[in-house]
Amino acid sequence: LWAFTGNRIAVRFEYEWHDKTGQWWRSHGNENWEFDEHGYMAKRFASINDQRIAETERKFRWERV
Repeated sequence: LWAFTGNRIAVRFEYEWHDKTGQWWRSHGNENWEFDEHGYMAKRFASINDQRIAETERKFRWERV
């Protein structure tokens, strides 16, 4: 959570994943969310960057469940 006020939230994120070929990627960026009076997301603005990484460059390593 980066910031919030009223019915709006701004978040920063970073995660890693791999495609079907085994190539690893790191995705990072910012999202802005606005919720309606019922608590449902009414607007979502996202800026997401995908960066190709080697398996050895991974930051997040935990066992998959």
